[in-house]
Amino acid sequence: MTEIPSNLPETGAAALDDDTLYAELVGQTARIEWPELERFFAKGQILKISPSLDLVDVAMAIIRDRTDAVAAWQAAGEIDALDTHTARHWAGGEATLWAVVTPPWILVQESEGVPARH
Repeated sequence: MTEIPSNLPETGAAALDDDTLYAELVGQTARIEWPELERFFAKGQILKISPSLDLVDVAMAIIRDRTDAVAAWQAAGEIDALDTHTARHWAGGEATLWAVVTPPWILVQESEGVPARH
């Protein structure tokens, strides 16, 4: 699996308090186009995040190993591996996609605008 570098400070996420980590992740969250994601989809490294969730909150839960929250979101179908049907839709170029990296995953959310904290 290709290593996806983290842009977090050298000290790593564990050394950051939640507010600082949240701010770092917000700064790393950006719009992304499908061609930039395609190779990661082929490697199975994309997690689709429901628009009902805050993308950065999900990234925080994954980084902080908050397994109960992540498991609940997965059970509710709000976090899942990117499926082929959705990938085809996104490849059509009509979706607005936002992403943040939490190695080894790229968390991607379809949104009509800037993801907002819920």
